[in-house]
Amino acid sequence: MRKNPGPFYAMPVSIWIALFFVVPLAIIFTYSFMQKGLYGGVVFKFSLDAYKALSNPVFLRVTFTTFLIAASATILMVFLALPTSYYIARSKYKNFLLLLIIIPFWTNFLIRVYAWIAILGNNGFLNSLLLSTGLIDAHIQFLYNKYAVILVTAYTYLPFAILPLFSSIEKFDFSLLEAARDLGASKRQATFKILLPNIRAGITTAILFTFIPSFGSYAIPQIMGGSDSLMLGNIIARELTITRNWPLASSISVVLTIVTTLCVVLFMRLNKNATESVRKISVTDRGKS
Repeated sequence: MRKNPGPFYAMPVSIWIALFFVVPLAIIFTYSFMQKGLYGGVVFKFSLDAYKALSNPVFLRVTFTTFLIAASATILMVFLALPTSYYIARSKYKNFLLLLIIIPFWTNFLIRVYAWIAILGNNGFLNSLLLSTGLIDAHIQFLYNKYAVILVTAYTYLPFAILPLFSSIEKFDFSLLEAARDLGASKRQATFKILLPNIRAGITTAILFTFIPSFGSYAIPQIMGGSDSLMLGNIIARELTITRNWPLASSISVVLTIVTTLCVVLFMRLNKNATESVRKISVTDRGKS
């Protein structure tokens, strides 16, 4: 009898996940329950001080700011990605348009972020344009605030929203929209009652693919943000490199991981329930017809 080679083939992936995902998470989880070393690092004595420090109002305020920025950027990305993905899916030049979406990934991430300083800076392109046209008399501070962080975050992760939405919309049967219009539905009704429910999986994927990296962002708020846009990623970096409080940085990372995981599970469960409801309605309608 031939043995199943499946586990053997899966061994490289299992080793990779264990070494670069499970083990680092286990180290972070362990460090979060240790005591802070005098000169950095940890002292291997059990302590809950790192988790007690999370009740500090400063951390609660930073957590709220992080969630607000990540949620705002995610909403903006999905709002922009929906019509863009629809247009690409319906276009005969979809391969070329997808190439244009992917091209920014060929450029270094930090270069793309710093390019926004040349656009939004006091002496940047946008301020110079507004001054030259006489629309403003003095420079406008576009940089170093939460709005700049939201804008650049949306720009950076927008392809992660467009690609899954494009995949879902491309598979959609557009004759359903025509049938809905023939039955008296308006364009708005056809969009919200036919198109969006059928691409719910793509919308959910787009939200997860954009919210998770936005929630853990470090470089963008560090470069583009100010005092009102401090995020958890910046706090973790500060605790690791400046105050050298490794247990506190680890505890923040653990909480961040748990919150992100819960969001993923919640979204997947909601998407599954909604998909099953749509299928039941479709089966009922077919049975009546």
